[in-house]
Amino acid sequence: MLFRSIILFAAMAAAAPAFAEEGQREFCPDRPGLGTPACTVEPGTMMLEMGLADWTLDRTADTRTDAWSFGDALLRAGLTPSLEVQLGWTMLGHVRNRDRATGDVNSRTRTGDVTIALRQNLSNPDGSGFSVALMPYATFPIGGDGVGAGDWAAGLIVPASFDLGALSLGLTPHIDAAVDGDGDGRHLAYGSVIGLGFNVSDDISMAAEVSLTRDRDPGGHSTEALAGLSAGWQADDDSQWDIGANLGLNRDSPDVELYVGFARRF
Repeated sequence: MLFRSIILFAAMAAAAPAFAEEGQREFCPDRPGLGTPACTVEPGTMMLEMGLADWTLDRTADTRTDAWSFGDALLRAGLTPSLEVQLGWTMLGHVRNRDRATGDVNSRTRTGDVTIALRQNLSNPDGSGFSVALMPYATFPIGGDGVGAGDWAAGLIVPASFDLGALSLGLTPHIDAAVDGDGDGRHLAYGSVIGLGFNVSDDISMAAEVSLTRDRDPGGHSTEALAGLSAGWQADDDSQWDIGANLGLNRDSPDVELYVGFARRF
C-alpha cells in the first residue's frame, strides 16, 4: 500500500503541465484552517502542502482517544488557468484508545487513505474579489485499519470567498457520501464552514472559523460543531508555515485539535 501511494505522488509530479501562465498569482494555499479556498494554482505550477504534526483528543464517558497524524500531504497541480488537480495522502497515522473504566489501551499505527480532487474555479481563480469554485473529490481506502476509513467516499465542496477590504469572508458548503462508522458502506453528510480572515502584517495572516456538519450515520446521527483559530507566516513569495487549533463546541465533536504545517509552491 505504501509503495503504491508513493508511486501515485511521483506520477502526479511527472504529469504536471509544461506550460506556464504569465506572471505569478498571490500565494493561496489550502492550509491552514477548517475551510477550503476557491483559488487555483496557475498552470505549470505545483504546490505541496504538508501537515507536519496533528493531534486530536476525543473524550467520552467511557473512552479517551488520542489520534496523531504525521506527513498529511496535499499535492496541487494547475491544469488550466482555472482548473487544478489534487492528490492527498496521510503518510502516517497513530490512534490510541484507552478505556477510562478499566485502563485497557489499544493502539494502531498505519498509513492513511488517498484522496483525489478537481477544483474548477468559476470566478477569479486567483482568489481576488468574489471567487467561487466547484470541487468534486473521491477518497480511496488505501489506509490501514483504524486509521483509514475502511471504504471509499466521495463528495462535492463549493468554496467561495468575498474580499471585504481589511477582511475576507470564506464559505465552504459541502455534501458527502461519507463512510459508515463501521467502515462498510456510505451515508449522507453535509454542512459548511464560515470564516473571517485578516492580515496581522505583510507576512502574517490569521483566520477565525466555525464549522457545522450533520452526519446521518446509520449507527447514530450527529452534528459536529467546531471553532477554529489559525495563523500563517509567509516566509517568502512561495512558502508559508502555519499553526492552528480547533475546539469542539458540543458532545458530538472532538475536544481539541492542534496542528502545525507548511506549504511550498514550485
